[in-house]
Amino acid sequence: MFKKMTSALLVTALMSPMAAFAQSPGSTKSPGSTQSAGQASGKAVIAVVQPADQVFTNGVVYTVDRNRNVVQAVAIRGDQIVYVGSDEGAKKYIGKSTKVTDLQGKMLLPGFIDSHTHASKTTGLIYSIDLFDGGSLDEYVETIKAFIKEHPQEETFQGRGWSNPVAPGIGPRKEVLDAIDAKTPIALTSDDGHSLWVNSASLALAGITKDTKNPEGGIIERDPKTGEPSGTLREKAMDLVLKKIGGYTVQQYKSGIEEYQHKAVERGVTTVRDPDMLRYPNVLEAYEELAKENKLTIRFRNAVTANPDKGPEQVAEFVKIRERDQYPLFQVNAVKIFMDGVIEGATAYLEKPYEHKETNGELIWKVDNYNKTAAAVDKAGFQLHVHSIGDASTRIALDGMEYAEKQNGAHDARHSLVHLQLVNPQDIERFKKLGAVGIVQPFWFMQEDGYYDEIEVPYLGQERAEKEYPMKSFINQGVHIASSSDYIVTPEFNPLHGIQQGVTRIAEGETDPSKIANPDERATLADMIASFTIDGAYANHVEDITGSLEPGKKADLIVLDQNLFEMPATKIKDVKVLLTVVEGKAVYQIQPEKK
Repeated sequence: MFKKMTSALLVTALMSPMAAFAQSPGSTKSPGSTQSAGQASGKAVIAVVQPADQVFTNGVVYTVDRNRNVVQAVAIRGDQIVYVGSDEGAKKYIGKSTKVTDLQGKMLLPGFIDSHTHASKTTGLIYSIDLFDGGSLDEYVETIKAFIKEHPQEETFQGRGWSNPVAPGIGPRKEVLDAIDAKTPIALTSDDGHSLWVNSASLALAGITKDTKNPEGGIIERDPKTGEPSGTLREKAMDLVLKKIGGYTVQQYKSGIEEYQHKAVERGVTTVRDPDMLRYPNVLEAYEELAKENKLTIRFRNAVTANPDKGPEQVAEFVKIRERDQYPLFQVNAVKIFMDGVIEGATAYLEKPYEHKETNGELIWKVDNYNKTAAAVDKAGFQLHVHSIGDASTRIALDGMEYAEKQNGAHDARHSLVHLQLVNPQDIERFKKLGAVGIVQPFWFMQEDGYYDEIEVPYLGQERAEKEYPMKSFINQGVHIASSSDYIVTPEFNPLHGIQQGVTRIAEGETDPSKIANPDERATLADMIASFTIDGAYANHVEDITGSLEPGKKADLIVLDQNLFEMPATKIKDVKVLLTVVEGKAVYQIQPEKK
């Protein structure tokens, strides 16, 4: 079907069915809806004497409420939404001091939610070697040399961003770094965060030799001829070096988080989950200090990382952290579990072996310990937030959630599984049964040159590679699916780009329909917006305060310069965020370009 589709028809085929809906500024209905926003929410519309602080009128207000109503106006008093409806109805909220904004037909949405983003890792982009823009070993070498020349007094050199397709197989070699500096430890994390490229000095610092055994849940890549460590460490083997080198200070992390906030509001992101508490020293402390100093401008619902070498006993510490960190914009409500690795490192845990290597991957947690820890986490009222790439890993993760339910009884736990690159179709039904949430990264939904052709097809085989990253299958089963970026793995984390990829599943500029990645899994535009708003709120247990535009919720909203439903799906990423509001405060604003 797709091979016969002409290029002229491609954009139409990629469009959401809702794209045909042209919403006029004067309408207060959504497709298939005849109710007002007040009626749809089940709340009576009551005349309010007290004026609002802000009123937005004459807009295409896509509420993302239960009935996906489209209205014209929103009124805000303090940090809350007090009215959503027609321009006429908004008039009674306008007083002498009310700030009235005429949207002139522009689109207004709830603020975007990124349900899995390493915000604190922005610190590394500021204080270490940034390799994200490089595309070859030669380019990496030039960047590393330049950094070392500018920082000659550093005791160690850290960095991030090299890409696995540049050095497939056993990864980049230590000799490349030794030629730059063989005496000072150099440790460079891959763009996915699951591999570490080191020089001989780093190996010596960690005491890694030919005789060093692979740690449980990790791989020391070795020269196939000599058996010597080749210079790349995978998963838990990374810790052998990183624990010796050390990390960043509290102040450095604070600077990184503040820089992330600037990036986030420019992209319309108002709520996020950063899963790196306790995984790296000083991250939690940085968030706590920023919260106390009232320097957080967006909402964080973060996760602490559980240690696979420990068990249920560590949950008591997590409870103490949660109890002390109950700030309006910073709370810890989830526990991160690293269940497996990644395809490109052959460490994602698969039901069937890899094509290029006699292995099923690496399961980081022992099953019994995971099950008992999952039950303890669930009993304590935390959400599980499980990294799971492989189909076998996801099945084991779901088994642990089922074990927790049997131990503690069914309740509204909303445990989540993140990434879901390969999923056995039979397990999708289990998500719904267990009330589990899928958290995906639509930015990756494409047959991207490099990873797909050089890693995924050779490592998985064509059949498995073509079934990667399901999304629509979950939605069809009634499973809540939230979208995220996994920044900084995805350096450009604009949700509008993610929305476009979720709808199109094709690389930018590509016109060959056969290059659509797993085309049956394309989501509608309405699906994608929901995944970055109300379903993201649901995934983070904050749908009572954000995720949709309804009276009584926090005033988290964004204004776009174009209506997403009236444009080609392939152009969504180019739409500009004009205004970002968090709890009634404008945290980002630009003026639209004159046409």
